[in-house]
Amino acid sequence: MIPIYNLDKIKFSTDPATYERAVGLYENGKVTQFKEEINRFYAVVLGGKPYKVYVNNRHYDQGGCDCYLGQKDILCKHTVAVAIYAVMNGKPLKEEDKKNETEVSCSGKIGELSEERIKTIKADISGAMRYIKSYNGPSRLWFAYQDSLSEGCARLLVIVSELPVSLQTAKLLINLLLRLDKKLCNAVDDSDGTVGGFMMELVNLLEEFARIEPECIQAFEKICGLETCFEWEESLVKIVDEGFDY
Repeated sequence: MIPIYNLDKIKFSTDPATYERAVGLYENGKVTQFKEEINRFYAVVLGGKPYKVYVNNRHYDQGGCDCYLGQKDILCKHTVAVAIYAVMNGKPLKEEDKKNETEVSCSGKIGELSEERIKTIKADISGAMRYIKSYNGPSRLWFAYQDSLSEGCARLLVIVSELPVSLQTAKLLINLLLRLDKKLCNAVDDSDGTVGGFMMELVNLLEEFARIEPECIQAFEKICGLETCFEWEESLVKIVDEGFDY
């Protein structure tokens, strides 16, 4: 039985601390007695004591664990470890799959991307943006909605952190900021600041781009004179006007 979810879904939907602990359990062979049952997976995860864990084959965060958190219906590392096992079938994880980054970083590499690579990245960005959507549902679904926003930003974080520094990619990031700004202005409920916080990390990334390759500043001209949701553009426009001497 193949689970409906994949490793990316697990990684980007789980808080980084829980995910990395789950990876540790998986890699250290703590997931034992794994077997498939009707519409779910079962395993015994070795921790402070053996924990019996069930994970749904359609939703990795639905199941049960008899640990302290599991008894409170809180997603625990044991459940995530079993979901990882279900996806990987016991095979080793790649290095890039082991960590769940929490902040945007700059690759520091100067260069442009091929047209084919740009096309792929734009498709990946569009895929991640689908998780950042408007909300008009009942209050009981609000937390699940916020999780969707977090997942979208987590997926985008990985994409932008791998970009080389160039005017080409600076333009790509400016367009991403404008798309996110449009979503915030059109019924995205960013009450906890997930999307806004990510946008400010993008602004910081663009400032770093401009320091490494001043040509990137040309990309900022597109936002001069625009009115945005929370004035995230101010520091970039100031760079256009005054450079870094402020």
